[in-house]
Amino acid sequence: MTNVLKTLRGAHVGLRVAERDAAVEWYREKLDMHETRAFDLNGMTFTEMALAGDPTFRIELVSGPGADGGPASDDLYASFGSHGWHHLGLWVDDVDAAVETLQDRGVTVTLEPVDNDDWKVRVAFLVDPWSNVIELLQSKV
Repeated sequence: MTNVLKTLRGAHVGLRVAERDAAVEWYREKLDMHETRAFDLNGMTFTEMALAGDPTFRIELVSGPGADGGPASDDLYASFGSHGWHHLGLWVDDVDAAVETLQDRGVTVTLEPVDNDDWKVRVAFLVDPWSNVIELLQSKV
């Protein structure tokens, strides 16, 4: 019998945000994403946003009552102090150029581009207005 779990692949990650419209606008304007669908369920709104470079993987913005956000911090290392989900990693062809574009768009970068020789990547970290941490990775192989 084949192990069906070997067919697992990424679909989406859900991010809790306080305000749907503001979050859709932020992800559209800052990360060049686009909305693919939205629906309401139990007083919450679920909005799928597709990545420009990989439309099969989605970020699902979950908005509605009770979204206080994570601990606000412009300090990447301090943000590791919370339990549970920490960040979303996204590949990009050029981390330095991406960070420059994001900074021009007013995005808070919590770790400037740096090489991680052990993993053979160049990385940078940013944070959205709801304290969701996003890592940008560039392959160095």
